[in-house]
Amino acid sequence: MPIECWNARPDPPGARPTGAHILTPREPAMNPIRFQARLLVLLTLGWVFLATHAVAGEVIVVEKKSPYVTVYVSEDSDGMRILRFERFGARQSVVKLGDPDHLELPYAQVIPIALAFVDSPQSALVIGLGGGTIPSFLRKHHPAMRIDVVDIDPVVVEVAKSHFGFREDDRMRAHVEDGRRFVEQSKTRYDLIFLDGFGTDSVPAHLTTREFLTAVRNILSARGVVVGNLWGRDVNRLYDSMVKTYRSVYDDIRIVDVVGSGNKILIAATSKPALSDHEVVTRARAVTQRLRLRNDLTEIAERNMRPPGVDGESGKLLTDTEIAAPTR
Repeated sequence: MPIECWNARPDPPGARPTGAHILTPREPAMNPIRFQARLLVLLTLGWVFLATHAVAGEVIVVEKKSPYVTVYVSEDSDGMRILRFERFGARQSVVKLGDPDHLELPYAQVIPIALAFVDSPQSALVIGLGGGTIPSFLRKHHPAMRIDVVDIDPVVVEVAKSHFGFREDDRMRAHVEDGRRFVEQSKTRYDLIFLDGFGTDSVPAHLTTREFLTAVRNILSARGVVVGNLWGRDVNRLYDSMVKTYRSVYDDIRIVDVVGSGNKILIAATSKPALSDHEVVTRARAVTQRLRLRNDLTEIAERNMRPPGVDGESGKLLTDTEIAAPTR
């Protein structure tokens, strides 16, 4: 509070002199015009703060409306670039520019476990680009891999290139297209398929049905695996239905419980069992050492990976007849 708004109060009568005065507040005599001017300044500063900050500690770099959401790119005090759909939405991607090995979000640290299931993968399909975390990581460690990345939102693809360091090359292409349509029309088979397509707060309904997962299976190589990123039961009322639907299409399912997050990562294969638990742990250790990963996949395989158990038993099979698939 400004000093002009305070009075000096002397020692009360009869009290022992202290030689000091006590400051007490008083009502300022402020001109109404001056008060209004100050109020306008405060409101303007508040508006500027809200306009340039997504959340505390972040400064908005990009705010752009797309055909589907408003895309926000912000930067925190550590220089991390953050992608959100809507101003206060969940973090879709967090990227440290120039460092594809830096996997900030807990679920992203788990994704490389897929490399323990497929020796020397030659091809990958990624549904959902975000900030390009997954394809950029794959490109660094598998420079010869053919990678197709599909995202329905042209603005997401635009900001991934302009603000997150995502780069296409002769063997990595970004396709602006609905993920389901791309899968259903594809003639290519992939060793790795990552299903990481999210809207503001959930997987789009038409990417959850038995018909879609069957189409995904049809373009999976004989040795390949599908990696699905889902919100867990605590925040996703359809979690058990989603798992049940995966189990109806794929012969072997593993679930990774992501520590420090509500995510569940599903690893799905067409043969059962694709690998024994011991083989997965051994391969996870080898991948961690060979690629010099910062996050130990061995611990993930040993402690956090499990069969589905009761997950999905209480759910309902998701089909196109029950969930209207949007046509775009």
